[in-house]
Amino acid sequence: MSENKSEDRDILQARRAKMNAWIEQTGGYVNDFRRTHTSTDLQALCGDEDKAALEQQQRPTAVAGRIVLRRVMGKASFITLQDVDGQIQCYLSKNDLGDGYAGFTDLSDMGDIVGVEGVMMRTNKGELTVHAHKFVLLNKTLKPLPEKFHGVSDQEIRYRQRYLDLITNSESRDVFRTRTLIVQKIRDFFVGRNYLEVETPMMHSIPGGATARPFVTHHNALDLELYLRIAPELFLKRLVVGGYERVFEINRNFRNEGLSTRHNPEFTMLEFYEAYADYRDLMDLTDELMAMLAQDICGTKQINYQGLALDLGVSPRRLTMAESLVEYTDIEEHAVDNETSLRDKLLALNLKPEEVWGVGKMQMELFEAQVESRLDQPTYITEYPAEVSPLARRSNHNSDVTDRFELFIGGREYANGFSELNDPVDQAQRFQNQVELKDTGDAEAMHFDRDYVEALEYGLPPTAGEGLGIDRLVMLLTDSASIRDVLLFPLMRPVNS
Repeated sequence: MSENKSEDRDILQARRAKMNAWIEQTGGYVNDFRRTHTSTDLQALCGDEDKAALEQQQRPTAVAGRIVLRRVMGKASFITLQDVDGQIQCYLSKNDLGDGYAGFTDLSDMGDIVGVEGVMMRTNKGELTVHAHKFVLLNKTLKPLPEKFHGVSDQEIRYRQRYLDLITNSESRDVFRTRTLIVQKIRDFFVGRNYLEVETPMMHSIPGGATARPFVTHHNALDLELYLRIAPELFLKRLVVGGYERVFEINRNFRNEGLSTRHNPEFTMLEFYEAYADYRDLMDLTDELMAMLAQDICGTKQINYQGLALDLGVSPRRLTMAESLVEYTDIEEHAVDNETSLRDKLLALNLKPEEVWGVGKMQMELFEAQVESRLDQPTYITEYPAEVSPLARRSNHNSDVTDRFELFIGGREYANGFSELNDPVDQAQRFQNQVELKDTGDAEAMHFDRDYVEALEYGLPPTAGEGLGIDRLVMLLTDSASIRDVLLFPLMRPVNS
């Protein structure tokens, strides 16, 4: 047995012996201790009081939390408790606690969860401290806390055992508090603009709303194959047909794709729809949203993400798909919609265009290969080919492209929006085109949703809709390098696989 494993075994045995003694002496796992203040409460109440004032006031308190610092000095000791808000120091002495002091010294360890009752004081060094009159061990931990995180192996621990990360890393706790605040700010933004928040199904009998490979499950009672949703789009637009002219949803989507620093198969999306608006209105609305979030979350609209300076208070540049290909690749303007030129360009990049691909699909492949990663500054790419936009309205000036945009920042897509296709005949044909692609082996192509086409036959008003990735947005506003840093429990490969 290695030295480390032997040491771990000894620590576990020692802690288990303390646990047994604690249970024998007190019954263990009490649930009658009541906290009166958190660490933040005490700073707010006593932060301006000096040592003499606190001694005179004898302000009572009861605090609870995890021991993260422990200094035993004979008949007097200091511990630091970490609670939901932060940390507070406690002073314990044998004179004040009597026999209870032995319960602290003999039974407690770093990481244990305890309760302390006492009065507020300041130490000679001026630190706000609870002068303990009572100490209660609330939960005895068997495993010691990790000392710190560093290196690849510890990064794995952060993601696999998020609870350890949250206990020991205040920066991680701050990120997830910020994530909650971002979602609340988004919710307030849309509610304040008369949008109705709704919930739509997570399990679909027909996957739709995006081109992606779905997760498949089975409902036993109905003997029915179901799919975890890849997008809520088609259900949200059904609600617009039904008369809800402004709707939004913040919820999970599931796509059966790979793992990376920017992809997790389960992710959170904001999706919203507004009747009597078009895609340009939604770009303006997105500008407002991004500027508000930057100001409210970061305190400024000029932020830095992984060393990249960004100004979210300025409307992003707008380029059509064709313009971006001409600007960022060596393809000439006259050849940007030429099938032979595009095919040759893809082959030169060692990409293999399939025979069924049209001009639009090849433009999209070239854009993803050579343009997307270079869009560092906020940029809207517009006029996506109709071939790769089966739910978007065709442009009035060119039926080969659609009134669609995507927002890119730092080489990553953040939002996808468009004026919605509300022509049921055109929609049926586009679904049929997707079915044909699926028949040729395209696992991401859409199914034919007859019920949605029927909904369009009852009339979808002119509408624009957009999806925005919450996880990537949180990454941006917290300067987090990986999507795993902003997901409490990211999907991980099993350790033994």
